[in-house]
Amino acid sequence: MTDLDPVTLLVKTCVLLACLFEVSAIKCYQCSTSDDPKGEDLCGAYEYYDKTKNTAVECLGEEAHALGTFCYKKIQQSPRGFIWDGRWRSVERRCAQISERGVNWGCDWGYHENGVYWEECYCAEDNCNGAPKAGLVHLVFVFCATVGVLRHLLVF
Repeated sequence: MTDLDPVTLLVKTCVLLACLFEVSAIKCYQCSTSDDPKGEDLCGAYEYYDKTKNTAVECLGEEAHALGTFCYKKIQQSPRGFIWDGRWRSVERRCAQISERGVNWGCDWGYHENGVYWEECYCAEDNCNGAPKAGLVHLVFVFCATVGVLRHLLVF
């Protein structure tokens, strides 16, 4: 058996650990103002979106209402005086395939002919339609990649 230098051993361990992590589809939050029970705002139309009241679903899994490889968020808001009790807002969060306008990362917005404002956002990271944070898996991958690149740069 040959002896491995510590850097080679570290790189091989990182590659092995990266292979062991479960490969899964993108996860997105899924809710709609139209599905909220009366008097509740679970999808964040009028109040802060509470991620603890909704769980992200795998976009290629059985729980997803729409299959896809992106996360999607749509907001609509009426102009003042549109209905008798003031403005209304609606929010929809779900998985999606691709935008009709070709946007696959970022937001697009406009106004319908009746004056209703709309905004559609697409993103391609887990939970990105509900304000995610970087995970440990991403940090381990970046660390291992950095060690691997530095090792090759330092070897003559």
